[in-house]
Amino acid sequence: MYTLYYMTGACSLATQVVLRELGQEFKLINKDSLEDFKSVNPVGVVPVLVDGEQKLTEGAAILLHLLEKHSNTLLPASGPAKQAGIEDIMFANATMHPAYGRLFFLSQTMADCDVKNNALNSAATAINQLWEVVEQQLADKPFLGGDSYSAADILLTVYHSWGQYFPVDIIVGDKTAKMLETVSNLENFKLAQQAEQEA
Repeated sequence: MYTLYYMTGACSLATQVVLRELGQEFKLINKDSLEDFKSVNPVGVVPVLVDGEQKLTEGAAILLHLLEKHSNTLLPASGPAKQAGIEDIMFANATMHPAYGRLFFLSQTMADCDVKNNALNSAATAINQLWEVVEQQLADKPFLGGDSYSAADILLTVYHSWGQYFPVDIIVGDKTAKMLETVSNLENFKLAQQAEQEA
């Protein structure tokens, strides 16, 4: 059984959704319930996944570990399709995630003023440009991976939910909105959100 350290609403939610999609048993531990979470992960962030004697940190690496280990439809098994699926995961984790991270940083470090609002709107503009890229990728398919949702779609859906915390306009295209709605309404996505509230 796996152990997943999480924080409510954080990117660890995507890891939990994937664990559920893979049919794996796991134990949830809220990082805020620990006196010294840095003893688990010196960087102090989630997700952290414990797999037997192995402890993994970094969200994309955790997802790839799980997707390589268990049979699934969230990442193609081989060839160019698999490479494209990995690139989609990396785009979500290394490009979209930091873009939203700037919103959190600005909100936490700047006093409320016109300068802060301008900085937040500038960060939102950069995010909207990334969502335009996603919309272009979805031009001829419902999900990034094709006809079925992928791990990258799950990651992007978690990140998009963060926009509600900021006084900015996050704009997505029609195809992107449909993809996000489909993923957010998955049974395992809803179960993961519920589990975070109850754990």
